[in-house]
Amino acid sequence: MTPTGKIMEAALNELRQAISGLENAVEMRIEHQREQGEIEGEVRRVHADRSKLAQELDQAEFRANRLEEVNREVSRRLVTAMETIRAVLDR
Repeated sequence: MTPTGKIMEAALNELRQAISGLENAVEMRIEHQREQGEIEGEVRRVHADRSKLAQELDQAEFRANRLEEVNREVSRRLVTAMETIRAVLDR
């Protein structure tokens, strides 16, 4: 092989290596973007779940407060009823 042919062959080998490196970099970038997209999707799902759970918690707290109010009213009425029964029995 002539010296020019050797230089051309070496240049082609370097070009092949550079193209191979570029292909690897592109593949890694695509994989990274895919993983990033999956992570972002998971973060969106977590935020949606958090919002739903916060709303459910608010509703549960409202129901608990309402039940507490009803419980106090029932207790008050029971006390009144017991006092009325005692008053009737004491006559």
